[in-house]
Amino acid sequence: VFILFFSTFHCIASDEPDSIAKVQRKQANRIALQSAIIPGLGQVSNHKYWKVPIIYGGFAALVYFIDFNNKNYKDYKTAYLYRNDNDSLTVDAFPNFTADDIRVRKDYYRRNRDLSYILTAVLYSLNIIDAYVDAQLRNFDISEDLSLRTDPFVGQLSKGEPVAGLRFTFTLK
Repeated sequence: VFILFFSTFHCIASDEPDSIAKVQRKQANRIALQSAIIPGLGQVSNHKYWKVPIIYGGFAALVYFIDFNNKNYKDYKTAYLYRNDNDSLTVDAFPNFTADDIRVRKDYYRRNRDLSYILTAVLYSLNIIDAYVDAQLRNFDISEDLSLRTDPFVGQLSKGEPVAGLRFTFTLK
């Protein structure tokens, strides 16, 4: 919301015609769609190449954690089922653990696997948001011409009472 405010503020505060702002919005939407289809493609379109290895490194780490936690979850789930099946022919894979120990480990790895799935979705969403915001702010003025001026202010309340304060004036370009 904060970044969206500033990107909207830029369009309002600048002297650009509406058609240029619409073209920039269309281009930002296209870049966000690119990142949604192929993660990192929007960052390449924005010429932010250094972000692509971070995105793919994050995905690789999360896929590793999903696989690791899922494998251990399945092992402990099977061991827990075997422990509680009351069949004397089943072989116990974890004879040193109690049934509660196995259940706790099973739940632990399931919870971590599910969290890894959620973090993967968050990373995917952040990839799209980052590409969109970079595209929106591509032409944002960051020159030294930006200034903030404060002035005293005297006004009136709705009841006619005088009010004193400070007025902040942003000067762009």
